[in-house]
Amino acid sequence: MTRETTNGAPAHPSSFKQSIGLLDGTMLVAGSMIGSGIFLVSANITQHVGSAGWLILTWALTGFMTLAAAVSYGELSGMFPKAGGQYVYLREAYNPLIGFLFGWSFFGVVQTGTIAAVAVAFGIYAGYLMPGLDTVLVHVGSVNITGQSLLALGVVILLTYVNTRGVKEGKFIQTTFTVIKLLSLFGLIVLGLLLAARGSIWHANWQEGWKFRQYDSGTGIWQSVGFMVGLGAMSAAMVGSLFSSDAWNNITFVAGEIKRPERNIGLSLVFGTLIVSVIYVCANLMYVSVLSMKDIAFAPHSRVAVAAAEKIFPGLGGIIIAVMIMISTFGCINGLILSGARVYYTMAQDKLFFRRTGDLNRNAVPGYALWIQCIWTCLLCLSGSYNALLTYVISVVLIFYVLTLIGIFVLRYRRPDMPRPYKAFGYPYLPIIYCLLATTVTICLFVYQWSTTWPGALIVVSGIPIYYLAVRNRSASV
Repeated sequence: MTRETTNGAPAHPSSFKQSIGLLDGTMLVAGSMIGSGIFLVSANITQHVGSAGWLILTWALTGFMTLAAAVSYGELSGMFPKAGGQYVYLREAYNPLIGFLFGWSFFGVVQTGTIAAVAVAFGIYAGYLMPGLDTVLVHVGSVNITGQSLLALGVVILLTYVNTRGVKEGKFIQTTFTVIKLLSLFGLIVLGLLLAARGSIWHANWQEGWKFRQYDSGTGIWQSVGFMVGLGAMSAAMVGSLFSSDAWNNITFVAGEIKRPERNIGLSLVFGTLIVSVIYVCANLMYVSVLSMKDIAFAPHSRVAVAAAEKIFPGLGGIIIAVMIMISTFGCINGLILSGARVYYTMAQDKLFFRRTGDLNRNAVPGYALWIQCIWTCLLCLSGSYNALLTYVISVVLIFYVLTLIGIFVLRYRRPDMPRPYKAFGYPYLPIIYCLLATTVTICLFVYQWSTTWPGALIVVSGIPIYYLAVRNRSASV
């Protein structure tokens, strides 16, 4: 729908255009998930768990959790097929305060922090191709601004501009880049596993494949640790795999632009998360096929994929994988930028966010919301390292995922007669299992990595007085 001005000329549209189909939706899910993590975080995971079996199990468990949450979200997306996704689900299941705290955290921590982390990773791999980008250009307090930092900012600003031009442009970039990176990852996995068939690294890595170990830099060997210590280490290790598998729910934020949302959102969630989860496990099987556990754990600058590619394509592997990862992260950033602004738009419609973020521009997209998101993301790009941003994001993400899945139970109790085109697969067992696992990981993060989790928790809590201030202002303006 398009409003008209007083002289009859067309003004800005008042509603979204439904132009995203099932393929585009699936590519949005997969493209938003596959960014930088799968190429980097296996180093950190291996440092924590120390063996091939626990490395693979970490990724497999993450895949199970992601699928369990995705199939459960299908019920909510069918009940509320509108822009805003998780914000709407929490608002309807609980109350506007809980919805607002998610939206506030989404802006302050979750979406912007994720975009920043992936943009930083883009800069890291650009630095592999262009040595010298990591040189410090400006030192401001504890912040070092490098060429990589400026490149990360440039990518965020460029893709924000592209998405203000309309959903068609953003959709084209998303689908194209996701197909390229899926095919590239698949090719790398196949070639790596074929190479492994001629080597002995696989067998060496599995000789102690199910022992929790930590590397002793003094002796240069892996030392076994107790089971309970190992489980704590695995919880910390899952920060990386969970981050790498996050953003699958971004499709729900653009529900207002999905064709047949009551059907296609749920299918996109299942197809996208399944494809990515299988690829992630296979990629790590390839890593342990061509690299020793020490080489995975201490790959230079955590570039595990580069180390593997150099084994597969001697002399050219590093360049090939760096280009591939830059393509991957570029497409991921685009998907995150495209979907994130729709949450702020919906909050503004409820008069709980900056008023102008609730306006669509002439291209039927929330342009002002996109630029607000861009500004805060750029500040986060300069404020922390890649691994710090991961923990900063994931601790808050898990809290709201758990609340959202509990919301399924709440809505079935409070609104049993509401139409449900799709019911959560495996209910009530899968949602319960997910909530237990996610809660365990969250508690471990706050116990063992407090220094990087408290800033996110602080932002969530800070939303409480801001919500009541917004409600008071909304009442005064009525």
